[in-house]
Amino acid sequence: MKIRTGFYTIFLFTTIMASPDLIRRVIEKTSYEFEKVRDFEAKMSVALKVPGLRMPNKEYKVYFKQPNKFKANTKGFGVLPNTGLFTSPKDNFDNLKNLYLENDFEPDYPGSIMISGTVISDSLKAQFPNEYAKLTFNPTVDVVVDTNQWVIKTVTSRIDTLKLFEIFNDYEIVENQYKLPKASKVEYFIKDVRLANWLKKDVNSMIGVPKSFGGGEDDIIKGMILVKYSDYKVNINIPDRVFKKRPSN
Repeated sequence: MKIRTGFYTIFLFTTIMASPDLIRRVIEKTSYEFEKVRDFEAKMSVALKVPGLRMPNKEYKVYFKQPNKFKANTKGFGVLPNTGLFTSPKDNFDNLKNLYLENDFEPDYPGSIMISGTVISDSLKAQFPNEYAKLTFNPTVDVVVDTNQWVIKTVTSRIDTLKLFEIFNDYEIVENQYKLPKASKVEYFIKDVRLANWLKKDVNSMIGVPKSFGGGEDDIIKGMILVKYSDYKVNINIPDRVFKKRPSN
């Protein structure tokens, strides 16, 4: 296999000597690419595949504005993944500690690297029963970055080898300059007794304490959310009032 020369080759030869600087540069360049899109409007279709739960495919009109404003318009019941789809790379990495480059990572294509770290428990939305549970809950997050396009390809959260969720992103060039997702797949690996709450809350709120994952994988089921994006309108100066919640009647 022919390995691209240039930046990726430098990665291979400087990992041990300069991994903190490398990680910082990757985060900065990936965040810079993300922040080129100040706002966008798009159509988003969502398909949910979870054993024992039926929901028709839903289509949303979605709005996003930097740094973290997001709104989806839909009629009727719908499910949206809240984790990792519209969060800047910088904010995502800020929720991790002890970052390191994964030297044993085998990329599917040249130019991709993996940065791993431990979740900072204070960054989670989870409600812990006590301080000990909070301190002992330390999932690892693996982030694969494509250094050819400076986009995040996959995000995997796990406790040891037990996966909690995975996000896979495919991108397209919009308006000849912006790299935006054309499809995302979110896979949840969950226990069926927590299924209902899992779908109602952010995955970080659903994980709970480590002992809930103490059994084998026989009682783990996999849920999947498939998201497709289309009809992007980028940097159209969406007003803040679009994201304000309407008062309930």
